Amino acid sequence: MSEIKKIAVLAGDGIGPEVCAEAVKVLKAVGQVWGHDFQFNEGYVGAAAIDAKGDPYPQETHNLCLNSDAILFGAIGDPKYDNDPNAKVRPEQGLLRMRKALGLYANIRPVTAYEALLDSSPLKHERISDTDLVIFRELTGGIYFGKPSGRSENDQEAFDASLYSRQEIRRIAIKAFEAAKKRKNKVTLVDKANVLATSRLWRDEVKDLHKSEYKDVELDYLFVDNAAMQLILNPSSFDVLLTENMFGDILSDEASVIGGSLGLLPSASVGDSTALYEPVHGSYPQAKGKNIANPIATILSAAMMLETSFNMVDAANSIRQAVKDSLNEKIGTEDLFKSNPHTTSDVGDYIKGKILKKEKV
Repeated sequence: MSEIKKIAVLAGDGIGPEVCAEAVKVLKAVGQVWGHDFQFNEGYVGAAAIDAKGDPYPQETHNLCLNSDAILFGAIGDPKYDNDPNAKVRPEQGLLRMRKALGLYANIRPVTAYEALLDSSPLKHERISDTDLVIFRELTGGIYFGKPSGRSENDQEAFDASLYSRQEIRRIAIKAFEAAKKRKNKVTLVDKANVLATSRLWRDEVKDLHKSEYKDVELDYLFVDNAAMQLILNPSSFDVLLTENMFGDILSDEASVIGGSLGLLPSASVGDSTALYEPVHGSYPQAKGKNIANPIATILSAAMMLETSFNMVDAANSIRQAVKDSLNEKIGTEDLFKSNPHTTSDVGDYIKGKILKKEKV
C-alpha cells in the first residue's frame, strides 16, 4: 500500500450524505485496485452542524480539514433555514466561512457534454456536441464577502459592496492560464467592464498578466450578459472561462443544462491549504432519504480529488471511464433516464463494479 491519504468527509445536508456515501464507495474500490490507502474521517457542516453543534462550521470541523489531505463535501442547505428570513445563523454561512478559513480562492468547474446524454439536454445536439470547457470562478472575494453589507437603519434600503484586489485577481488568473496551456490554450475573461469598476480592475490585471507571462495563450473578453448567451448558443467554442465570484456562480449553474443535469457537474475549490471537492448541485431536500439523487457529480468530484490533490491521474481516469460506461449503459437516476431510472446506490454500485473489474484484466 502507498502512503495513507486522509480524506475529510463533510456530507452536510439533504442528499449530501447519500451522494458522498457513493463517492466513498468508489474511492474504496480505487484503493483496492490501484493500491492506494484512503482514510475517511467524517465532520459536521451546514444545517447538520447547527443542529449538532450550534455552528455551521465548528472549530472541530475546521481542525479536521486542516489535518486532512483533501476534503469531500456533499451539500449545504435546509428548508427550515431557507424559509426563515430572520434566522441569524444559516447553513450557507458555514460554506462561506470554510472557503475563507481554508483560503479556497479558486473554484474549478468542468462542463462536459456526454454523447449518451445529448437527448437529456434541452439544447439542440448541434449546439452542445463536443462541449468541453472549464469555469474558473474566484471564490473568496467580490459581492459575497464585501463590506459594508446590510440594511439601512430604517430598513428601507439594502447594500452589498463588491471588492477585489489585484492580488486576488492575479492568483486565480494564473491558475486559469496554466490550465489552458494543458487544454486548448484559450482563456475567456468574463466581466462587466463597461459598467463595474471591479471588472475594469479584473481586465487590467488579466491583460497585464497575459502580456508579461502568457502571450502564447489566446485571450479574449466577454461581458457577462453576452457570455451567458454564448454559453447556450455555442458552448463548444469555450475552453477556459475566468470570472469573478457572483458571475461564476450564475454561469456555472447555467452551464449545467448543457449536460442535461446539475447532477453531473463536479468541482474543485483550491487555494492555500487543503483542497475541497464537491458536486455543483445543492442539497435537494425533496429527495433526501429517497435513494433517487444523482451521485455522479460527487463521484466525478472524487476523480478530481485523485488527480488534483493526489496526482493519481490513472485512477482518476478509471472513474471517469466508469461514469461514461454507466451513461452509455443507461445506468442513471431519474434526472437522466426517466423511463427506467436507477437508484443512487445502483449507480454507485455499477461504477464501483466497473472499477473493480479492472483488477481482473
